[in-house]
Amino acid sequence: MTELAYLVAAILVILALKGLSSPESARRGNMFGMLGMGIAVLVTLQMSGIENYTWILVAIATGGLIGGVAAKKVPMTDMPQMVAFMHSLVGLAAVCIAVSAFSNPVAYGIAAADGMMHLASRIELFLGTFIGAITFTASLVAFGKLQGLLSGSPLTFKGQHFLNLALGIIMIGAGVLFCVDQSATAFFLMLAVAMVLGVLLIVPIGGADMPVIVSMLNSYSGWAAAGIGFTLGNNMLIIAGALVGSSGAILSYIMCKAMNRSLFNVLLGGFGSDVSAASGGAVIGERPVKSGSAEDAAFLLTNARSVIIIPGYGLAVARAQHALKELVEVLQAKGVKVRFGIHPVAGRMPGHMNVLLAEADVPYDIVEEMDEINPEFSDTDVALIIGANDVVNPAAKTDSSSPIYGMPILEATKAAHILVVKRSLSVGYAGLDNDLFYMDKTMMIFDDAKKACEAMLHAIE
Repeated sequence: MTELAYLVAAILVILALKGLSSPESARRGNMFGMLGMGIAVLVTLQMSGIENYTWILVAIATGGLIGGVAAKKVPMTDMPQMVAFMHSLVGLAAVCIAVSAFSNPVAYGIAAADGMMHLASRIELFLGTFIGAITFTASLVAFGKLQGLLSGSPLTFKGQHFLNLALGIIMIGAGVLFCVDQSATAFFLMLAVAMVLGVLLIVPIGGADMPVIVSMLNSYSGWAAAGIGFTLGNNMLIIAGALVGSSGAILSYIMCKAMNRSLFNVLLGGFGSDVSAASGGAVIGERPVKSGSAEDAAFLLTNARSVIIIPGYGLAVARAQHALKELVEVLQAKGVKVRFGIHPVAGRMPGHMNVLLAEADVPYDIVEEMDEINPEFSDTDVALIIGANDVVNPAAKTDSSSPIYGMPILEATKAAHILVVKRSLSVGYAGLDNDLFYMDKTMMIFDDAKKACEAMLHAIE
């Protein structure tokens, strides 16, 4: 019955991933995932070998309370760092279980009576431990960068890659030694080096690559869970971890493809955040721009046949999605065709813009991905860019010396008119100036995204 229940739970987790592949079915996917994991937890609590439920219930109550409060209080702008922090907890859980299993392998059924672990169990523990440790510290650094506790700029130093390589060799060497003779020194050396390596792998990565890193850490957390699943002999944990690990890896590949970058390249160091790297060699802020008011923007929007809205992280910061939804409804009532164009790496985590728009109940049928919407820009009257920067930067197509050259972008420059809502001409995560801001057909509205949407809405009404 236990194995049958785990099979049902595994199927539900698979259905959850299937549901999460589309915004329209994401809520249903989440329900499947919660139901599957709920069944798995209840079945696990009924298994033999549990002698005291007190601490288990205390842990569930504490975690549930913290999680519930966080889910209610954390604003959408902080969702990426919350996801990164959750990944760190998965890694920490894997490390704690690994240390516990190493301390008392007989209790986990992975050793003979004399305490000597089976070779297969040592290999499984080795894999689960170092993946969990790297996930833990790497996710904490990602959380710090996203939260602003650490600089979002890449932190690099001479010999960095050689140091990482040396630490990687030491970590694997210690792991192999642990697998050979179950040495406590080798085990804890491997654990310590893995935690240091997790930090060093993320500090050289800049803000532009953070969506890929969040996705990659999701994959790491899955593999850590799968590895510990072998140690615990829990098939459900193995299946769920493998599903999360593989889906996260696939998503990371998709994200890198959308940025025209290899995952290996991302891991070796992200886009620079140095303003001096601005494309075209122009000094930011000294080039002439055309700015306008909300009334000017309202005139263009109401006289347009079609409008494509491109949201970016500025929309999340201003919490402007609800005001934008109202603006869209008013334009549609006036016969304007309105659609959204979503770049795969817009925001700070995969699907960030989709989540924001879904929260405001924007209809899914007017939200289109980059490949779907790009052919439509040449027949669009107005491209309205709200808080986006790098994902519409034409340097990706025109400047071979630019760090983002070759990255697919939303081709807003092909629209007849361009409206950009932005607080200033500051650079995006990639640290690059944007030639789109200085085009003759571009009008800048320098304001907070929410205030600008409300002002445009008021002007139209």
